[in-house]
Formats: sequence, C-alpha cells, structure tokens
Amino acid sequence: MMASVREDTPRLMWRPRKENPTNMDAFRNQVNQHYDLNLGTYYELWEWSIKNHSSFWESFWNFSNIIHSQTYQEVVDTKPMEDIPEWFSGARLNYAENLLQFDGDRVALYTAGEGQQVNTMTFSELKQKVAVLASALRNLGIKKGDRVVGYIPNCTLAIEAMLATASIGAIWSSTSPDFGVTGVLERFTQIKPKIIFSVNAVRYNSKIHNHLEKLAKVVQGLPQLEKVIIFPFVDADDEIEISHIPNSIFLSEFAKFADDSPKLEFEQVPFNHPLFIMYSSGTTGPPKCMVHSVGGTLIQHLKEHILHGNMTKDDIILYYTTTGWMMWNWLVSSLAVGASLVLFDGSPFIPHPNVLWDLVDQVGITILGTGAKWLQAIEAKGIRPKETHDLSILHTILSTGSPLKPTSYDYVYGHIKEDVLLGSISGGTDIISCFAGQNCTLPVYRGEIQARNLGMAVESWNDKGEAVMDQSGDLVCTKPFPCMPTSFWNDPNGLKYKKAYFTKFSGIWSHGDYCSINSKTGGILMLGRSDGTLNPNGVRFGSAEIYNIVERFDEVEDSLCVGQQTPDGERVVLFLKLVSGVRLSDELVLRTKTLIRGQLSARHVPAVILETKEIPYTTSGKKVEVAVKKIISGETVNNRGALANPNSLDLYSNITELKV
Repeated sequence: MMASVREDTPRLMWRPRKENPTNMDAFRNQVNQHYDLNLGTYYELWEWSIKNHSSFWESFWNFSNIIHSQTYQEVVDTKPMEDIPEWFSGARLNYAENLLQFDGDRVALYTAGEGQQVNTMTFSELKQKVAVLASALRNLGIKKGDRVVGYIPNCTLAIEAMLATASIGAIWSSTSPDFGVTGVLERFTQIKPKIIFSVNAVRYNSKIHNHLEKLAKVVQGLPQLEKVIIFPFVDADDEIEISHIPNSIFLSEFAKFADDSPKLEFEQVPFNHPLFIMYSSGTTGPPKCMVHSVGGTLIQHLKEHILHGNMTKDDIILYYTTTGWMMWNWLVSSLAVGASLVLFDGSPFIPHPNVLWDLVDQVGITILGTGAKWLQAIEAKGIRPKETHDLSILHTILSTGSPLKPTSYDYVYGHIKEDVLLGSISGGTDIISCFAGQNCTLPVYRGEIQARNLGMAVESWNDKGEAVMDQSGDLVCTKPFPCMPTSFWNDPNGLKYKKAYFTKFSGIWSHGDYCSINSKTGGILMLGRSDGTLNPNGVRFGSAEIYNIVERFDEVEDSLCVGQQTPDGERVVLFLKLVSGVRLSDELVLRTKTLIRGQLSARHVPAVILETKEIPYTTSGKKVEVAVKKIISGETVNNRGALANPNSLDLYSNITELKV
C-alpha cells in the first residue's frame, strides 16, 4: 500500500514574464518548424521529447552547436535500456574543446574564498594554462584512457588540470580535501591513477589545515602513481617541505615538462568515451565507480544550462560546491556556453554569513547555486539579503543535495528576492545531472520542483509497476538517456550496474528515490531514498514527508527518520536535533506526533522519538539514513569516508530505547 500525498494545488511563488523570449522558446520553435508541429507549451514539448527521444536528442545536438570533427551515423541504437544503448555512434569530439571554444579578455573564472581576494582569469589565460598542463601530461606519457585525479579544493588548478586531462582523452576523477584518507583510497585505489594534483593546505572556518600529511598517506596507498603535483594553494610562513612524498614536485616544476609555447591539441574521441569517474557515497559498502562519457555529459549539461536554465555567455554562475560533488562537474560545463564561473573555497559563513550575498553584488552573479541545507542555515541565522543587498542582477537561485523544504520557498521569496526563479533540482551522481529541475518557462509552486526535464521519461511507479500521480512511488525513467553511466569501473559483465538500477523493475531505470508527481501543476515532490523507505503497517512512505513537518518547529534544528525491524514488524524511529538550550520534553513529543497524525496519518506517527546531538551527513549534504538504520539494527558500518561528520554515527549505537 502506498501513502497518498496531498493533492491541493500549492501556492504560486513566481511566474516567468511572457514578454521575455527564452532559449526554450527558440528550441520549441525550431522543433515545430523542422517537424511541422504546433507544440505550444513546455508540457507538449516534454511529451514529444520522450515519445520521440531519438529525434529530440538529435534536435538538441543541432541546436546546441556541439563542436565535433566527425558527425554521427545513428542517434541511438535499439539495445535494451539495461544493456546501455550507444548514443551518436560514429561521432568524434572532445569535451575540453567545447569548453575552451571562447577566447579573448572576457573573464572565464573568478576565484574567491576564505583569506582570498577576488581574482580573475580570462578565457585566453585559461586556454594558455590548460595548454601547458596538457603538454606536460603528454610528455610524461599520459595518454587516452589513463586516469588523472585531483585531491584538491575548488580552485583554478582543478579546472585547468581537468580540462588538460580531457583534452588528451584521459579520464579525470576528483575528491576534495575534506575527505579523509580512507575515503580517498576507497575511491582511487579502484581506478589506479597515474597522476595526482593536490595542494599544500586549505582554509576552512578561519583555520589553515595542512594537507600534506593526508596527501602523503594517500600517495602511499597508490603505488602506481608516477607524479604527485603540488600547488601552494595557501601561502606558508615556512618553506613547504614535500620530500617525504614520493614522486612529488611543485606545479612550477611540473610545468617545465611542457613544450616551449605549447599549443592545445584536442584528441577526438567517440561520444561514449570515458570522461569522468564519479563515486557513490560508499556509506554502506565500497563506493561504486561510475564512468560518465564525454558526449553524454556534455549534451546533458548543455541541455540543462541552455534550455532549462536559459543560460547565455552573459551569465556569471556560482555554485557552492567541492570537487568531490557532481555539482562541480555540472558547474564547469557552463564554460561551454561562454558563461563565467565563480569558484568559492572555504566556509560560506566566514567572516560572516553574508559572504555569498556580498559576492553576488561584487561580481555581478546572475545564477547562485547551493545546497538546501545552506538556505536553512542562513534562515536560522536571521539573514535578510533583501534588506541588506542589491541583488538586482540575480535571476536564478538553485538548490539541490536534499529536498528543498516548503518553508525555504517562503524564506527565499520573502527575505531574499521576490523576482527570482527558485529552482530546486534533483538527479544525482549516477547520471551526473538532473531528472527534474529549474525551468525558465514555468511557474514556481511552493515546495515543488518545477517539472521533469526534457528527454527524461520520468514517472512515479507503484509496486505493481503502474505510473501513479499525486501519490508516493518509485522514481523511474522508462527511456534511455545519453548521460547514463557507460559502465561501472571493474564491472566487466555489468552485474553491479544492473543490480544498481534495473533490479526492481525489469528493463526500467529505477533511481532509488521516492517521488510524487502533481497532476495539476506537473511539479514533483522528492520524498526520500527508497533504500531508506519507511514501511510501518504496510504503508510505504519517504522520510522527507516527516522532515517537512517536524522541522517546522522552532525547537527542532534538524531530524533523521529511519525504520527499525522488530518482532512485530517495522516501526518508525525519529531522531530530533534540538536548538541550543532546548531538551526533548513529553510536550514536544506529543505536539510532534499530533501534527504528523493530522498532516499525514496515524500510520506515519513515529513509534519512538529520541533526542540526538548530531545528524550524520555526506559531504554533499545528504542525510545518512541507511547507515543509521543498519547501526540501530546491530550492524557495523565501517565505510565512513564520504561523511562530513563520520563520528556522528557513534551516537546511534547501543541506544537503550531501541533494544528489541
């Protein structure tokens, strides 16, 4: 039995101005003209895009002017979805060539962060720096298919090294300095990189954190590394000592391996040639290594930037992310549109919580992206940018990482800016992009993601494999799409791949999320991970339904909801992290249960409500439900490398109230 979701039409928060033509309008007109159609709305265009998915992707290939040296022979083959159809066979292109197509003195990169002044790099300077790194890599013997990695902050070198790697057809993978040694080795030992780029230190929360000791331990665990390239990212009072790190050299020494006056050469590779290796969170087992393709990543990101985000070369985008989150890869692809990127490293609360809003005004940021948790945090701190900042050029705020709560919509439109597109976006590392997200042609309704994205045949399915509306179901995709991983690393028969996405519904991609699609607005509610599904008394529902209710209380700072098996079946356990100075009382427990019963049903009411000091999160801002579920069932969770606060898991062991 599935839990029903309320069907009332949510409150309208924003509507696009019809007098402003968009890239989406231009694309729809082109499709109408080419195919002699009369598609008048976004939903008609979406229906056409999924019923004619080959024609849609071909149309967008032409619309986006992807740079390629050889055209395709077939848009997509007819293999079953679980056998990973091949896209644009015969085409030859290069990801870096598409991102470096612009030249001149326009700013490509702004850099900012703790202890940093805002600096700039032009498109010409970026191309020159990439040329040097690519030449040095080639002269060191790095070739097509080799792995180059970064253990590196969100800085210009990360982008330069990635583009240099992509230019020669090698494969890039990265993680951020906040990852522990074990977490890095769990990832990089699987792919055996030849080169690693890193830094001497990083700044966070007004402290300088030496990175060389962690780097030394990572290098010891990667014996196949041929060179360790270190960038003095944070100025040191003393000389930086790297002799204890095997095969290590400074970036300035590495550059000497390059030819004199090197010129960029772009290795032409097939559409499905590997570009990035991304990783699952690894909180319940070794991280899966997802291989994403050159063409699939590029065409999907361009679709999301150009059509859904209405991005142009006049945009300046900041996404608050690390190099260990797929939003970094997504951000960098904006260069292919000619947009400028703002790279921010460090805490967004130092020296004060208005740091990012200051940057919006100082740099002229037009698109600001963040995690849902940051919006909640600045609301809790009483930040009111509408009263303190100009923000006149900001047209879009994006949020992902976890579902955006309805109250965050109230906060953005009430205290940040009324005339802004608040785009909650949802997809994941598995597809290095989004299934649903912002849409410049549609209204924003409170609490909802605006719509399913073009070319993504997303539906919500019940246990019988039937598409349902206005109720919780599994998020599935019924047609193939170009940004499906081409493989998992070290999975020669594809068994891990099929188990990950095609076990629940044969031949249909099941993403592992619960969602509900609103039949009236077309919007989507994300309701939590299906591997953390709550199923008391035969009623299945997602944890986000509980979070949206309990986190309205002034006393509740955060929460975590999991299921626990007992001899009598599953019960719901709710952990509450309370604001400073508040303790869990019988009165608060009663109010919590009463509101959940009234807003949802009696079967949603947690059997146990407990106080906790900390909620575990991944470094990308997702609550770690499954690991907690395992711990309260008596299992041990050793893979903690992807957690932002790994010691928090210890709080959930041996809880007296949960003994069964």
